[in-house]
Amino acid sequence: MTKLYFVRHGKTEWNNQGRYQGANGDSPLLPESFEQIKALAEYLHGIPFAHAYVSPLKRARVTAQTLIKDLNETIPLTVMPALREFNLGKMEGMTFSDVAKHFPEELHAFRHEPAAYDPRKIHGESFPQLINRAIPAIVATVAMDRTGEANLLYVSHGAALAAVIQSLLGTPLAEIRKDGGLTNSSVTILQADGPSLPFKLIDWNETGFLPEPPKPTDTI
Repeated sequence: MTKLYFVRHGKTEWNNQGRYQGANGDSPLLPESFEQIKALAEYLHGIPFAHAYVSPLKRARVTAQTLIKDLNETIPLTVMPALREFNLGKMEGMTFSDVAKHFPEELHAFRHEPAAYDPRKIHGESFPQLINRAIPAIVATVAMDRTGEANLLYVSHGAALAAVIQSLLGTPLAEIRKDGGLTNSSVTILQADGPSLPFKLIDWNETGFLPEPPKPTDTI
């Protein structure tokens, strides 16, 4: 079976401030994130990764590069544009409280009712648009595993990964928030018997290896 390891990037300054980053915003990783990534590497130690794929955004690239270095493995790393975070349009750079004030319906639907999320007012990206760009790219990487036993690593973003992983599992759009969000520097593991969906969930949002318990701002 091919195993897919999905890692959310380390915590950033904007995460700490409660700001939406999205597909176009970005901010540096916090110093504490490098300790969390090191702990993640220790948790994953000994797993021979055949390939790693990463979002083009800097916060994800730095996380992936740091993780591979800490794993002390030679792992090919490919930038995959399909792993980019949601385009959140006007919400990007805004604090959660300001978004709640100016775009309450969009925020509620984005967090709690994805099937009702309409991003046209904020000039953002819908859940189907995100899923339709990401799923084919990930399935293609599984199809390239001729051994059927490879371990593949993906480093991306909280909101995008939560939607994409649930979709890989066959979860209906209305229910993709059923397991909650993903934490900075967490890992979620799936198993695939070839490229045909749905895949199988092995572990969701594993954080037990982190040096300290996650804070509320660490999960989205």
